Amino acid sequence: MNNNKEKELAVAFLSEIQEDESGDIIQLVSADLEEDLKPEDVPDEVPILPIKNTVLYPGVVIPITVSRQKSIRLVKKAYKGSKIIGVLAQKNRKAEEPKSDDLYTVGTIARILKMLVMPDGNTTIIIQGKSRFEVESIIQEDPFISARVKLLTEKFPAKSSKETKALIQSLKDAAYKVMKLNPEIPKEAHAALGNIDNSSFLTHFLSSNVNADVADKQKLLETHDGVKRAELLLEYMLKDIQMLEIKQEIQNKVHSDIDQQQRDYYLRQQIKVLQNELGYDGPEKDIQELRKLGAEKKWDEEVKQHFFKELDKISRMNPAAAEFPVAMNYVDFMVHLPWNEYTQDNFDLKRARKILDEDHYGMKKVKERILEYLAVLKLKGDMKSPILCLYGPPGVGKTSLGRSIARSLDRHYVRMSLGGVHDEAEVRGHRKTYIGAMPGKIVGNISKAKSSNPVFILDEIDKVSSNFRGDPSSALLEVLDPEQNNSFTDNYLEVGYDLSKVLFIATANTLETIQPALRDRMEIIEITGYTLEEKIEIAKQHLIPKQRKEHGVKASQIKFTDEAIGKIIDDYTRESGVRTLERRIATVIRNAAKSIAMEEAYTKTIKGKEVRKILGAEIFDKEVYSDNTHPGVVTGLAWTQVGGEILFIESSLSRGKGKLTLSGQLGDVMKESAVAALSYLKSNAHKLDIDHQVFDHYDLHVHVPAGAVPKDGPSAGITMLTSLASIYTQRRVKDKLAMTGEITLRGKVLPVGGIKEKILAAKRAGIEEIILSSRNRKDIEEIEPNYIENLKINYVDNVDEVLKLALLKSKVEGATHLWPIKGLAKEMATVEDL
Repeated sequence: MNNNKEKELAVAFLSEIQEDESGDIIQLVSADLEEDLKPEDVPDEVPILPIKNTVLYPGVVIPITVSRQKSIRLVKKAYKGSKIIGVLAQKNRKAEEPKSDDLYTVGTIARILKMLVMPDGNTTIIIQGKSRFEVESIIQEDPFISARVKLLTEKFPAKSSKETKALIQSLKDAAYKVMKLNPEIPKEAHAALGNIDNSSFLTHFLSSNVNADVADKQKLLETHDGVKRAELLLEYMLKDIQMLEIKQEIQNKVHSDIDQQQRDYYLRQQIKVLQNELGYDGPEKDIQELRKLGAEKKWDEEVKQHFFKELDKISRMNPAAAEFPVAMNYVDFMVHLPWNEYTQDNFDLKRARKILDEDHYGMKKVKERILEYLAVLKLKGDMKSPILCLYGPPGVGKTSLGRSIARSLDRHYVRMSLGGVHDEAEVRGHRKTYIGAMPGKIVGNISKAKSSNPVFILDEIDKVSSNFRGDPSSALLEVLDPEQNNSFTDNYLEVGYDLSKVLFIATANTLETIQPALRDRMEIIEITGYTLEEKIEIAKQHLIPKQRKEHGVKASQIKFTDEAIGKIIDDYTRESGVRTLERRIATVIRNAAKSIAMEEAYTKTIKGKEVRKILGAEIFDKEVYSDNTHPGVVTGLAWTQVGGEILFIESSLSRGKGKLTLSGQLGDVMKESAVAALSYLKSNAHKLDIDHQVFDHYDLHVHVPAGAVPKDGPSAGITMLTSLASIYTQRRVKDKLAMTGEITLRGKVLPVGGIKEKILAAKRAGIEEIILSSRNRKDIEEIEPNYIENLKINYVDNVDEVLKLALLKSKVEGATHLWPIKGLAKEMATVEDL
């Protein structure tokens, strides 16, 4: 048999293309087997080429693309020499740099017929299997694997018995059946296979191309007895035939299903004719109803033309077609959208103010902004709705405020939660050609509202995320731009929809995670956390009546004193809003409801001691002012998510070499404030009569108590400086004084945020005097005067003013004298010892 016929046979018979290191392997065969390879032709050290995903057999010619550096060096060296290499399959296919342990021990000696260097830098070789071998010993691993091998002779009977002939014929029959079941194999392969009369060659050829795993193919190669190898090969081929028969059976079944669908189509057409004859309603009536509804809609000419064009297309469509219900759903959604349908706004501003005050306590800025919008709308008659963003901590009433605004305007109310939304289609919808296509939630909620000017709450807009499905926050840019949203295009709707009359109100807990372009389109209105006094009023006016109603308790059956409400707020809640407060009040009322239901005696007026009896031991401890008898202890003010707090800065000195230690789980900004304070103190030590040498002989430790609580921010700058000045001078800090502000190395005092919360926290803690930056004066003016009554506030511009106000001239009791003398001099001694 000539070589060309063998190649045609191999290419035709391949039922799959197997991949080696980085390229495809197309297996060919050659009539030249191991007869032309003598043991003396094999070198003592045979270079070993590892391959994966296939096994090389004697007589098979395959191209291999090698990309590993070791393999490239091996191939180039062998090609310049004897061109003889050993090919071993990998046991561990995941090994990118296989060692000898990762390879099988039985392989095939091969001759390199051709070597090509490809444009991508890889090297492709064409090799021909010659003879099987077994590795006797590994000689080296680097720069490539080489081994001493022993050639294995073929054990196939020279004169075939009846059993052997039957076995070979069975292999050919199996091969013919594979070709019959696999339509991808050319017909010429049938004739070419009949020309192979060498049993050993036939076994190798079919083993190379059988659809089996590498481990199974390796088992065929390792089988020395040719008859047993043929029997094992036949077993694999019969399995392959079974898989092909199952595949063909499935294909025939699918074909039958398609025929069944055609049959069903004709039956449906007959049913349609019969229904028309009997006068039953069909899809035509639904189309006529949609056409009638469309004629009554108040839509623009462009939208009208689009709708009726879609309707005409449906009327020509077969109702049994798969796209018919999809098209019907589309026009049905389109005709039920409230195109140019608006509710009448109520312009009674006094009523609107009353409703807003009834539902929410405080929030003056937000209420004034809503009333301003109503006033302009009343005077002008038409106005693009603003995009408001209510920004503040959880539980302060941002979301519920939207419902109150809708009630005051007599508008419909819809809400869309954006928390965790990561698919752009949630906003813009899907193309209607997709299976399961739906409109976006913006247009979908407008349809539910049944008006084109509802109050639309975009809840938790700061929690929108993005992934491979798109960026929903970018899709919201068009929705929330008053200059663009008059023609918002939903992917499902395909035509522009006017959102300019919708009053969008977004809510967020933080602004940092909102996309800058999106944040720029919104008017940010901050809602700060409630003060203690505000929470007491909210509890009396809203929470307690609501919980009494929900638990079936009358107002005469339980009452709360201000003391009891204050104790619940201070000792059992720690939040900016009132959600936890409402739950604690509900617990107290449930306790009373149980006593009422069981006709037991109980206390109708809830005071502080009753609160502790019902709710148990206090959960939170609030910081209170401590005395100023110790140097280096200064009271600062901090802002947290749950309101203001006071904190203490403590400093101490010990013998050392000027090392600075900071503790209390401080953030980077707070650490920098401490370093800046120490640097300023060192450069201005003469102003406080501090000998500069003491900085080199004492270690400084600055600590902020409550070490388990993370702390950060610039607010403690002047507090740090005052603490350091006190510890180095041993001077007392003014009694009942607290401060907050940032410092610079030049000694400037800069403003900080959260002033309202900090001031109220200071007052609750018993502070009587506060130091602030002059630029924070505007924040004080926004606080209700009764909240800061009997509180002295000092405004400063530089740290000299801070130290003048904070440090007394007298030293603390038992003040320590710091010795700046080097060597063996005393380092610390009390004033009385001098």
